[in-house]
Amino acid sequence: EEAGMIMYLGAQAFAARVGLSVNTIRSYLAKGLLPDPDAVIVTASGELRGWLPATIDQWASSRPGRGARTDLTK
Repeated sequence: EEAGMIMYLGAQAFAARVGLSVNTIRSYLAKGLLPDPDAVIVTASGELRGWLPATIDQWASSRPGRGARTDLTK
């Protein structure tokens, strides 16, 4: 990281940081389950979204347990 430069993480880096596949992250993005990106870069081929590491960490710490079923009763 260069002095004064803010580093944003794309979907691949987001996935690696939280231990999920890129396909899962893209699915979550399509379903509106990810935090709003901290930056959006508009390119000829579409939008590139970027998140600050702190945004990703906050999301990861507040998401429900993995595979937890809340609809089951004994």
